[in-house]
Amino acid sequence: MRHCLALLLLLSLPLQAAQLTLALGDAERHWETAQLLAHPQAQAIRIDSDVSYRKSMHYRAVPLAALLEGVKPEDHLQAVALDGFAAEMPAAALLEHGPTQAWLAVEDPAQPWPPLSQGKGSAGPFYLVWTHPEAGRISPEQWPFQIASIRRLKPVAERFPALRPASQLRSDDPINLGFALFQKHCLACHRLNGAGDAQFGPDLNLPYNPTEYFQPALLRRYIRDPQSLRHWPQARMPGFAETVISDPELEQLLSYLAHMATRKP
Repeated sequence: MRHCLALLLLLSLPLQAAQLTLALGDAERHWETAQLLAHPQAQAIRIDSDVSYRKSMHYRAVPLAALLEGVKPEDHLQAVALDGFAAEMPAAALLEHGPTQAWLAVEDPAQPWPPLSQGKGSAGPFYLVWTHPEAGRISPEQWPFQIASIRRLKPVAERFPALRPASQLRSDDPINLGFALFQKHCLACHRLNGAGDAQFGPDLNLPYNPTEYFQPALLRRYIRDPQSLRHWPQARMPGFAETVISDPELEQLLSYLAHMATRKP
């Protein structure tokens, strides 16, 4: 009872302003909530079929490209959330101005967003959302919420050699194509061979790789609809529809995972 009262008291407290850290070069820049809400390019936007809220949402948001000073399309960025979720994102998509466009939604302490689910907080203070995501085939992992920082880093393959497939493979080999898909869709939550920045989901190769303990058909089904095989209240893994990962791409991703099962440290 005491715990419930404490939780209710916490949820009733007014939302506080927050700070976003941008580490895009030699020096960091910090943006306060009020600064972002008053940004010259901030505007009201509507997001249809919001990935996190699963409904249409309205936000005051800043085009993310307006905040990425000095970033080039060939650069690699990482958005880190308060819970350790680390979304790996090529900068090119974040710099686009349409039809698919990335926005930083900013939660106003005076008008807080609804909780993501009962007993949980909102997607704020900062949330990366997309207008017309279908045009750019934006995946659920490219919608990080509760963002604390965005930083420019070296590409994943340079930072984490333990993730790389065998060097003799051609660049267009299905395994290498699957490696690119793994970076886009899986690395935000999972590590592999102990490598990666995420502190969210289990390692996908140690001690065992999913291709070692799932029947192939069930593994495909699990990736498409995790809740159809494993259902529990705290489940966080989204399903990956064919509009996000096509059937040929799913086979490439599985080729990479099966290959990496032979490359454990």
